[in-house]
Amino acid sequence: MLINLSNHPYNQWSEKQKETAQKQYGMVQDMTFPMVDPSATTKEIKELALTFYKKITTIIDQCANEPYPNAVHIQGEFTFVFNLVTLLKKSEISCVASTSTRNVKQIGEKKIINFKFVQFREY
Repeated sequence: MLINLSNHPYNQWSEKQKETAQKQYGMVQDMTFPMVDPSATTKEIKELALTFYKKITTIIDQCANEPYPNAVHIQGEFTFVFNLVTLLKKSEISCVASTSTRNVKQIGEKKIINFKFVQFREY
């Protein structure tokens, strides 16, 4: 199973990203990325990461007998992601990020940015 902890729900992914996720991980489960307060202290971020770590490990423990590997697709606020990935990796839980090509078109003062999924990359 792939737990998608990002601001990009699975149903909004490109077909290529969905197909890649299903091929590598089987099922994909969205988990809402938290609103991280910019004024939060380091201690508060670590506590938030621990809360999510516990939620994720509970889900992964329930999927232990699946034929696919378990992983967490995690992208978002940097300090939260760093703390959570650190906890997950200590428990030997795979963490991945999406990579993409970025195509930018400038039309007058307007920028149109298009991202094209390439792969999942391990942290």
